[in-house]
Amino acid sequence: MLGEVLRLAGHEVSLAADGREGVELYRAAPADLVITDLFMPKQEGLETIIQLRASFPGVPIIAMSGRPLAGRLLEVAQRLGAIGVLEKSFSADELLFAVESALRGGEQDGEDPTGSSE
Repeated sequence: MLGEVLRLAGHEVSLAADGREGVELYRAAPADLVITDLFMPKQEGLETIIQLRASFPGVPIIAMSGRPLAGRLLEVAQRLGAIGVLEKSFSADELLFAVESALRGGEQDGEDPTGSSE
């Protein structure tokens, strides 16, 4: 779903099966933005964020999760350097808003197209 929504919005998308593959893919072909799930096989999202921040401190990262305690883990992801977080299940509009915000440098100003007033 993520890749399809982003492609339809005009973004170029590369997909990785897990954090280790994602870091390798980023090293080979850096992207404007990384979106990582916190729970993946081989290498989880928090470790992925740590590795990306160490090697590529400027890359914008969005972390996402839908597991129990996701909110607390997403807070940890932000402390580790994720500039945006998404708790599943999120809408296509919420995803696109987070992506555009991250690509603008993490600015959270402006009206949220989902109508949320958080």
